[in-house]
Amino acid sequence: MLEKLKAIADKYEELNEKIQSPEVYSDPAAYARLAKEMKEIAPVVEAYRRYTKYENDARGAYELLSDPDFKDMAQEEYEEAKKNMEKTEEEIKILLLPRDPNDSKNVIVEIRGGAGGEEAALFAHSLYRMYTMYAEARRWKSEIANINETELGGIKEVSFVIEGDGAYSRLKFESGVHRVQRVPETEASGRIHTSTVTVAVLPEVEEVDFQINPADLQIDTFRSSGAGGQHVNKTESAIRITHLPTGTVVECQDERSQHKNRERAMKILASRLYDAELQKQNAALAAERKSQVGTGDRSERIRTYNYPQGRVTDHRIGLTLYKLEQVLNGDLDEIIDALIMADQAEKLKATEGED
Repeated sequence: MLEKLKAIADKYEELNEKIQSPEVYSDPAAYARLAKEMKEIAPVVEAYRRYTKYENDARGAYELLSDPDFKDMAQEEYEEAKKNMEKTEEEIKILLLPRDPNDSKNVIVEIRGGAGGEEAALFAHSLYRMYTMYAEARRWKSEIANINETELGGIKEVSFVIEGDGAYSRLKFESGVHRVQRVPETEASGRIHTSTVTVAVLPEVEEVDFQINPADLQIDTFRSSGAGGQHVNKTESAIRITHLPTGTVVECQDERSQHKNRERAMKILASRLYDAELQKQNAALAAERKSQVGTGDRSERIRTYNYPQGRVTDHRIGLTLYKLEQVLNGDLDEIIDALIMADQAEKLKATEGED
């Protein structure tokens, strides 16, 4: 492992020299490419440097153990350095796990009310609010592509884009069925109802990443029906794109410009088709080894939000938090961090099994 780490550290130094050269500095594309590569390996290099420092500290302390005047102090320093080496080694193992190539991408989140009628639609709105508040707290930008609202303020379905560094790496475990248990305001007898909402989180794919044959597309324009003032009803700015081979339909009607709606719809379509391809590839792998965190299967029940108890339970990792209000206000980090750690532990177990 140390040889591999030294090679990565050498590569980092090499990139650092290249990026400072006048020819790279004057070429924005080359500079951006090298900067991205450096950013990706920087955490590994930093951890390796810390490891070698602790290793030198341990060696120095070990040499002093034979000196009676320094023995106690040296023993303490030696043990501390060894402990730090072990801790850093575990960090490095995680950093060296194969990276999901989509982790740094923006995401398209699609939320749909499931079983439960208006109650499900109202909860779909709560989840939409939760994710946009989480995005805001992380200084990410969110933008609606398409929304279908109910008269009572619920959402039948919504597609929106979250743009931000590492958005997919944080939100990818949100795909699946979210279940809510609560007493509806309209329920006179005060019985607890159970409703479901499905969430799909897709990495935003550029058209260059995933080629679509234009002959496979049927593109229709229509008037926007959403709330947006009089302007939206006067022009046919909304776009509906149908991918004929798969029957996938994407609508975009939030932008006033037809061109922008078309651009956004094409990105969502490419992301959906790319995701369907990924799901197919992952199905075989998931059948062999279903990870603890889950496969992102849309039909998998992943989380329950219980209002009477103020409880949120993530069923994949058995995590229960009694902070429902905070979670619905976008305080998702505790759940997301636990899911990431469980996923990393699962991958480490798998790599150790392969060794």
